[in-house]
Amino acid sequence: MTEAPAPRDERITAATLELLRAKGPKAVTVEAVAALSGVAKTTIYRRYSNRGDMLTSSLRSIAEPEPLPDTAGLPTVLRWVVEQSLHVVDASIGAGGVAALLTDDDPEFTTLIRSLLVQHRRRLAEALSGALAAKTPRSDLDIETFLDMIVGAYLAETARSGSVRDDWSERVLSVVDAVTTTEADPGTG
Repeated sequence: MTEAPAPRDERITAATLELLRAKGPKAVTVEAVAALSGVAKTTIYRRYSNRGDMLTSSLRSIAEPEPLPDTAGLPTVLRWVVEQSLHVVDASIGAGGVAALLTDDDPEFTTLIRSLLVQHRRRLAEALSGALAAKTPRSDLDIETFLDMIVGAYLAETARSGSVRDDWSERVLSVVDAVTTTEADPGTG
């Protein structure tokens, strides 16, 4: 027995994100999405008035990270922050989206993705701030820089090696644990 094909909206979203990750936002056209998804252009145009609407819809999930359990302690929150950061960069926008974001190659895309990333980051920062305040001796930790370092570690390894190793999250969590559980040096204040 064969599996039923994915619903059209899921195929459109998957094709949009695949093109974005591989080739950047300029590769995301209604024609390219139709060809990759197997969904007719007319069907896509009934759902989205233009490629901007299609990108916005496909990327909307970036603003909402996976839910975190209310009772999550610091180790769980740290793992969640690392995993959500990895998901946004790797599984959502990919190298093509990151390159376009850094070069501002497509200003409409840059504006869209930055607004979604700000929302995503705010949710991560809120969860991390609460967990750190309750469990760490590092009340001086700059949350924004901390989050930048997680994403930066991903980008650096990808640039250096072409991809991140399977154990990337564990290696980052090892460093994160050391940073969050070590007392601040009073002489650096």
